[in-house]
Parts: sequence; structure tokens; C-alpha cells
Amino acid sequence: MSTDNARPTPPVTSASIIVLTLARKVETELGAALAPLDLTIGRLGLLGHISGVPGVSFSDLARMSGTSVQSVHNAVKALVSAGLVQDRTARAGSASTIELTAKGKRLLAAARVAVSEVDARLFGPESDPILRQVGAAILAAFAES
Repeated sequence: MSTDNARPTPPVTSASIIVLTLARKVETELGAALAPLDLTIGRLGLLGHISGVPGVSFSDLARMSGTSVQSVHNAVKALVSAGLVQDRTARAGSASTIELTAKGKRLLAAARVAVSEVDARLFGPESDPILRQVGAAILAAFAES
């Protein structure tokens, strides 16, 4: 009879699993922070793309969002209905010129504050030291040279 009291070894570490787990945590925190603004992460992404590329087309939005043109059409239609964006051309067969409205700009500014609060909570000076390292590494990896 063995009396081996050794603890089981931890599973092999996977960068993919770690990133996926962290992404889920960020998604949950960010979703909760955006909810009072009646904003989802997907809608925030579209507003950010539209803000960053004034006059962006549906095709470009679809490429940037990693989704179909039809999905972008539906999402933009909802954003137009909410008064957050406008399509300056909006004619069948012509290229669209999608832009944020003043209301959309205010919502995006409020969302950026919420994102900053989540960043500070998850990756800021008072956060877990490992998460601080991860946050710093991500920012450094994507910093403009």
C-alpha cells in the first residue's frame, strides 16, 4: 500500500488557455462596466472603428470587426436608430459615409472612461502583480515605435 502524499502536478501551462481565461475575465468586467451605458462590447467596437475612421464604409467595418457586411448593416442600422451614428449617403447602390453623431461621441467618451476604470482595476497599480505585468507587456507590444 502506497502512502504517497505528493500533490498532483499542475497541468502543462498553455499560453492560449491563459489568454483565453484572462480574456473572459476582461470581457465580464468590461461588459458590466458598459451595461449602465446601455452599451455592449460589440457596439463599443463599432463606435470605436467609426470614430477612428470617419466616413468608413460597411465593407471596411466588416473587415475591421471580423464579421459579415450584412451583420454590420444590421448593427449600424441599430446605431442609427439609437441616434449614435449617421450615414451621410444612405442610398442604395452608393458608398456609405458612416460617422458618429454628437450623441455617439458623448457615449464613446463615457465608454472610454468605463474602459479606463476596468483597465485600472485589472491592470493598474493596485491589481495583482502578474496582471500588472501582463497589462504592461500588452501595451508595450502594441505601442507605436
